[in-house]
Amino acid sequence: MIMNRLILLALASFTTLLAAAGDGDYAVFKIAPALLKSANAVIRQQDSRLEINSSKNAVYKDHYVITILNENGDDLADFEEYYTKMRSISSVEGYLYDMMGKQLKKMKFKDLEDLSGVSGSNLIDDYRVKHHNFYYKVYPYTIEYTVEIELKSTLFFPMWSPQEKENLSVEHSTMSIVCPEDYKFRYKAYHYSGDPVITKEKGNNVSTWETTNMTAIIREPYAPLWHELSTVVIFGPTDFQVDDYKGNMASWQDFGKFVYSLKKDRDQLPDQIKKAVHDLSDGLDTKEKIVRLYQYLQKNTRYISIQLGIGGWQPFDATYVATKAYGDCKALTNYMYSLLKEAGIPSIYTLIRAGSNSGYITDDFPSQQFNHVILCVPQPKDSIWLECTSQTLPAGYLSDFTCNRYALLVDESGGKLVRTPRYGIKENLENRNVKAVLQDNGTLNVNVITNYGGLQQDELHQLINNVSKDKVKEYLHEQLDFATYDISKFDYKENRTALPSIDESLDITVSNYANITGKRLFIVPNVMTRTHQKFSVDSTRKFDVVFNFEYQDVDTVEIELPKGYEAETIPKDVSVKSRFGLYSCSVKLTGNKLYYYRNIERFSGRFPANSYEDLRQFYEAIYKADRNRVVLVKNEQLKAF
Repeated sequence: MIMNRLILLALASFTTLLAAAGDGDYAVFKIAPALLKSANAVIRQQDSRLEINSSKNAVYKDHYVITILNENGDDLADFEEYYTKMRSISSVEGYLYDMMGKQLKKMKFKDLEDLSGVSGSNLIDDYRVKHHNFYYKVYPYTIEYTVEIELKSTLFFPMWSPQEKENLSVEHSTMSIVCPEDYKFRYKAYHYSGDPVITKEKGNNVSTWETTNMTAIIREPYAPLWHELSTVVIFGPTDFQVDDYKGNMASWQDFGKFVYSLKKDRDQLPDQIKKAVHDLSDGLDTKEKIVRLYQYLQKNTRYISIQLGIGGWQPFDATYVATKAYGDCKALTNYMYSLLKEAGIPSIYTLIRAGSNSGYITDDFPSQQFNHVILCVPQPKDSIWLECTSQTLPAGYLSDFTCNRYALLVDESGGKLVRTPRYGIKENLENRNVKAVLQDNGTLNVNVITNYGGLQQDELHQLINNVSKDKVKEYLHEQLDFATYDISKFDYKENRTALPSIDESLDITVSNYANITGKRLFIVPNVMTRTHQKFSVDSTRKFDVVFNFEYQDVDTVEIELPKGYEAETIPKDVSVKSRFGLYSCSVKLTGNKLYYYRNIERFSGRFPANSYEDLRQFYEAIYKADRNRVVLVKNEQLKAF
């Protein structure tokens, strides 16, 4: 008790000393203790302001102050803003403060690094980045930046996400939209109660959102998207303009009309390409024509991103692609559209938000939420979807990059939201057959043939089509769960259909796979597919559990054992049923051969937070069952008993 009092006394004295030593506005001791809990950084103040002058011009101002508490918060101390011909940075100021709020350094616009924002796949891009960092490592410290950006287009409105990531707390944050009284904008709020405060300023309306004292969030495994966890407000224009092209975003149909205006009449092909289209496709049925022309596109063009001014939105015309043999997603999709049009097949230019596990858009809020373009070819029974930037995907397959999400079909009538194909548990099948021979010294010689289907083949497809064989072998070494082994042979065969699959063949020698102790032999019959997924106990789970990917794995294993062994312990069959999936495994010994069968089906869906313990127990049972051992003993040992 005496020691506790001494500690409390020391802490009180330290706080008094801090207050006496300095009283800067951003002194760390002024942060409420609740905001420090689980936080790597604290936003002390952020004021964002979008001033809309017209449908073509706006100014974005952002002032923010962040206290960095430890090295895990250092990434928030980076200042980074991009600029293009349509987005220029007018001014930047920055300050560095110590833990007492004392100013240590000041930066001005001339101190900024100017970096290229061009990626390796970009040929032409006006995207550049202004960057700055004080590179201070005495924790805690505070940074302050003020930036003003001129926007020459109102197509994009910034969103307000005061707490943009986990382990970040917020003292105070505001977002204001300033616009003429007759200008209409739209917004949609998540985790924000009430309406914005509306005031007047020089004849303009000022709408302000405000929040205070947001404690840090710890993101739980498989939690929903961020806007379901913390405050987010998204904004969108009604009337907008990009260069000389005007548009309206009150509905998806209206937005589609704008996009269509950018690509209209850009589908004219050179005569030699028209001839090639007919040489390739005349006499074939419609589906064969689509496949043949898609393969022609893949063979004769390559993807290079071109993001320059309006070119970030407007596709280069079909003649440009035919002449240059390259283009970005817009240009290649428009080119494929043109090839099909010449063959008499209608298709639809389609906007989509691409990226593995990042395909969410707010479907009831028309706005610019897309980053990619693909092609939809309507058919009597079902549409055929084409990813025109890939030189390896089969016609009709979208992969995890663009499947199972909303897309905006764009034609002369405007835009229409639809869903792209979903690949379910029957399509995402991994079927593995293992035949192995166990030597007397415990070495296991393994032949594995695995068929990966649907989304289960995506990563492997990218690997075998884009990297060297040595790199593929490195990947295999990272994936295989053996202590000491050698891969003597590996081979792949792709089945490029609308639902693709890959056949993998491996020959592996695993040293000391089985434990041999005296007369006993210990072996894990599950040779290749053991789950490593484990969940910690969490009685305070707050958020729902979300699984977007469903799949089935089936393993059939046959292990030939050294002669002279009989079973001492054979694991019982395991069967686990859960709302999250199904699992079963069994093992039997027949003669000198061990047979093992394993099946797991993992469902997709959204599950309530109170089901988390069921999830933990489901995977705990799988983890244990996957590592069950068979114990064998030599015949003469049994006879002695």
